[in-house]
Amino acid sequence: MKIKGRVFILKDKDGNLIKDIDTDQIYHNMYLHITDINEMGKYCLGNLEGYENYPELAEKNDIIIAGHNFGAGSSRQHAVDCFRALGTGCIIAPSFGAIFKRNAINSAFPILECPHIEELIKSGKLSHGEMVELDFESGKVIKDNGEIIECKKPSKVQIEILKAGGLFEYGKKTG
Repeated sequence: MKIKGRVFILKDKDGNLIKDIDTDQIYHNMYLHITDINEMGKYCLGNLEGYENYPELAEKNDIIIAGHNFGAGSSRQHAVDCFRALGTGCIIAPSFGAIFKRNAINSAFPILECPHIEELIKSGKLSHGEMVELDFESGKVIKDNGEIIECKKPSKVQIEILKAGGLFEYGKKTG
């Protein structure tokens, strides 16, 4: 699976990747009554300081880059579904909150762990707005100049769930 999209970097005031973005910052609990996935996108990152207007800036296939422990906190599925509603291509972070990670995989939403992504951002080897191609199966980000950024390759099961369209569809095929 390949995704071509724009790099969208979530940085703090000091220019560092924002770490420990929790599910309440991704999707505030005041909107949990919304069950239509298509409506969830307009609230994506609405509680993350500096990114409250992200839904207006979002483009289809954006490849979001954030800091360690992205999606920490509660088990709310909305935190994954709001990105799906916007057509986000993938989220790349050094690590993910355990429940967010499981929800993303189960929902066939691409996430990629890249332990050294912060150094690449700080060194300018990857910048906001840059167009890249993500080869999800190999865990490689390919820049327009041909430079390859190696991330952690997803597990075989994660890839199979993604290809199947989610955990339930995967279960139907393997069960």
